[in-house]
Amino acid sequence: MSNIDTQERSALPTQDATGKTLARKFYLAAWRWHFYAGLYVAPFLAMLAVTGLIMLWVSAIDGRDGEKIAVTPRGEQTSILAQASAAQTALHEGHLVEYIAPAAPDRAAVFRVESGGEAMMVAVDPYTAEVLEIWNRQAGWYDFASDIHGTLLIGDLGDRLIEIAAGFGIVLIATGLYLWWPRDGQRPGKALQPDFGARGRAFWKSLHKTTGLYAALLLVVFLLSGLSWAGIWGEKFVQAWSTFPAEKWDNVPLSDKSHASMNQGATKDVPWALEQTPLPASGSDAGRAGVPGSAPFNLNQMVAFGRSLGYEGRFRVATPRGDTGVWTLAQDSMSNDSTNPTSDRTVHIDQYTGNVLADVGFADYSPAGKAMAVGIAFHEGDMGLWNLVLNTVFCLSVVFLSVSGVVMWWMRRPARAMRLSAPPLPANLPLWKGAVVVMLLVSLLFPLVGITLLALLALDILVIQRVKPLARLLA
Repeated sequence: MSNIDTQERSALPTQDATGKTLARKFYLAAWRWHFYAGLYVAPFLAMLAVTGLIMLWVSAIDGRDGEKIAVTPRGEQTSILAQASAAQTALHEGHLVEYIAPAAPDRAAVFRVESGGEAMMVAVDPYTAEVLEIWNRQAGWYDFASDIHGTLLIGDLGDRLIEIAAGFGIVLIATGLYLWWPRDGQRPGKALQPDFGARGRAFWKSLHKTTGLYAALLLVVFLLSGLSWAGIWGEKFVQAWSTFPAEKWDNVPLSDKSHASMNQGATKDVPWALEQTPLPASGSDAGRAGVPGSAPFNLNQMVAFGRSLGYEGRFRVATPRGDTGVWTLAQDSMSNDSTNPTSDRTVHIDQYTGNVLADVGFADYSPAGKAMAVGIAFHEGDMGLWNLVLNTVFCLSVVFLSVSGVVMWWMRRPARAMRLSAPPLPANLPLWKGAVVVMLLVSLLFPLVGITLLALLALDILVIQRVKPLARLLA
């Protein structure tokens, strides 16, 4: 107990009865796990919050793909084909991959063109077909921040480290709420606001607890929606079980490629619920009547057909890739096409017959797919100004929690002591077998997190507590 100062000792449950002693032991155990979880999680949470803020505001100001370029409306717009031709010519006849319709009459049209093995974005004035700007799609601040946010720039290893951090973030929230819970006669109302009369570490602790309380619910939403993108829990479990079943399409030939093949790197261009669903394939008589006319179909016809289906404002048209590729019309909030996740819609069209092979909307998603459609839009701040402001305040709160946790540790640690100053492990903690069962259940729900948690528990009990120099260093 030498590393617990007087203020901290007064915050512990008292020992005037057996129940109080048990409560004190649980408090110490929760504090110890909160400390260790925070030790690993805090740098990741700060990184996720800062990169999230960058993506949030770059998207709000410039657009996810840099598409928020203003133009002056001048009567009739030129044909989409003329605009596409100007975009391709500007890149020496590069291959057109995608058209992004303007969100409003005073916005530029944007074309994604593959040129020299790179995805280039070309902004075109829809009224004059004049090329306004050209840039590499993944060379901007949004994509740089997104790569750090998702993989730390080190690929799958970074994804796994972030997945572990997100899982331990849930441990951090659970233990933090237990530590916050009013006890020993403290009024609940007092625990809902910072103690501005406190000084020193007590003041920082008060701010940390209150901020953590209000951020906790949002943090759970952010962590779970983020985990649903992760490589193990998300891709192998939740997404695999919840993806849209291609069998719903009646007698439609399927490609050997999934919708995820339409994504470019970390940039997601298809809804979460469709990523693992196989794409339909062109080259049969399947589907229902769609685009009027006969092949070859062009971009003008596809955009006009999309408008006839009810697409308004910004939506995207992807060109067929290969002999069995399909035209794809899409609008989803995750890609910043709209602010309403329930309006998500993806339509695939046979490039030879013009028939509609698949038409998937929000109502067709599984419950998890619907939750993710809304959750990702909320996570990215795509649902309007209120969402932008709320997410900004939340990200700043997460940064504060990470920083204040370090400040409290620094103020609590013994001066000039060469040790970590972790909260002590209570002796003879009861119900430890129940705790192990809980962790085994966590292992089943979040395999990567559970395995790591069990490994750390074993390391703490079997190694750290038995090797005295190591125990002193980490004490």
